[in-house]
Amino acid sequence: MLFYDVESRLEKIKQQLNSSSDVGTRIIQKSTAKVGIVYLRSMVDSALFADGICRPIIESQHVDIENLSSKISAAQITQASFDQACEKVLAGNVVILISEQENILAVDILKYPARIPSEPPTSSVIQGPREGFTEDIRTNITLIRRRFYNKNLVLKDLFVGKYSHTRITLAYLKGVANKQVVDEITKKLESIKVDGIIDSHYIIKHLEKHPRSLFKQVGSMEKPDIIAAKILEGRVAIIVDGSPIVLTLPFLFFEEVQASNDYYNSYIYASFIRCVRLFAIIIAVVVPGIYIALRVFHQNIIPIKFLITITNTTKGLPFTPFLEMLFISLLFQILYEVSLRLPSYLGLATSIVGALILGDTGVKAGLISPPGVIIVALAKIALYTVPEQAYQLTILQYLFLFIGGSLGMLGIVGLLVYLVVYLASIDGYGAPYLAPYAPRVYSDLNDALLMQPTNQMKFRPQSFKNRNKTRQK
Repeated sequence: MLFYDVESRLEKIKQQLNSSSDVGTRIIQKSTAKVGIVYLRSMVDSALFADGICRPIIESQHVDIENLSSKISAAQITQASFDQACEKVLAGNVVILISEQENILAVDILKYPARIPSEPPTSSVIQGPREGFTEDIRTNITLIRRRFYNKNLVLKDLFVGKYSHTRITLAYLKGVANKQVVDEITKKLESIKVDGIIDSHYIIKHLEKHPRSLFKQVGSMEKPDIIAAKILEGRVAIIVDGSPIVLTLPFLFFEEVQASNDYYNSYIYASFIRCVRLFAIIIAVVVPGIYIALRVFHQNIIPIKFLITITNTTKGLPFTPFLEMLFISLLFQILYEVSLRLPSYLGLATSIVGALILGDTGVKAGLISPPGVIIVALAKIALYTVPEQAYQLTILQYLFLFIGGSLGMLGIVGLLVYLVVYLASIDGYGAPYLAPYAPRVYSDLNDALLMQPTNQMKFRPQSFKNRNKTRQK
């Protein structure tokens, strides 16, 4: 067998690909040479393959790598060694082999179904850009790149996963992002040894400094304008092929009470809404626990008129106050999970039946009380003012419910103190979790809970490591 024989080399590539059904091969006999083509039918544009590759080969009088490179019309054409042929085919390239020539030609005409960028369902805005990331990494990189007409935007590719070999791209600004943070993130990604990466959430626990913690430590977003703003602040964006969720590091807790709408509206209104979001988080977490603690342990501090109302509405209930609140909370949680998984037209009907019929019937049947339904409903609704934290806050809600029912207000206050101290102790990639309030970073208070006009934000955040502190002069 000759090393440069086309048939034998095509057969070797097919064997490396386990003779998969979507592997396509073709041999074109020319007077001066024999040309072999191998590609994946499932990943190649058939029309472009016929017109852009086969036609120039057939019409060429003299066939060699340099000549074909100039005649084939494709965005990306590269030369590579034969050892890289299998890797190029798997990446969606058409590989061209020419008899008696050692190197191969890899032509990128990759095509697969891709969703058009649209407004993400969890990040809708009244004013501002309505683009959202898709599952195609090249589209996502384009959405970020078109916001930076600057050579300092660095895109760094990594491939993770033993079998999936998933492309992960780091995006950051050279001279703004801290190099130590970039190197640390790169090292953590390179150390991941798993079979495959299907979504960006697969790598979150590998990036977190406290992987067993309940609290979110890696930022995630579906809108390119927000990711671009975070990159400008000195953060690193992590784009995973196949996922519309882009991750950012370092991450601070108060990023969760901020939204893209804040920067497209009045700063006074944005400050008010941020306070509302934080208040909603507190309501969602502690109000059910406080309610049950007051009913069980501290009835003497409830206003007398409210106490009479509660007593009248809870008279004759078969459950203890704690079991009643637990039952209502679980009922709401079940209805939420059902509505997520049912088709939209059934989900709406289920929500109406669950909220109106079951709730109203439960009260009339004497199983649950109106105050309990109102408290739980208020807490559940407040959860979704910060949808990215809804799952973590749900766990905290049940935790405070159990503590309030067993230890009363003393237990709730103690747990609150513990949570604040614990959150203040979290530090990820040089960023204190509760900054700029713990520790106090005065220069960052203009875009924390209260917001100042954007023309007053002259410096990049000092709460985490970055370079080039001046944002505007």
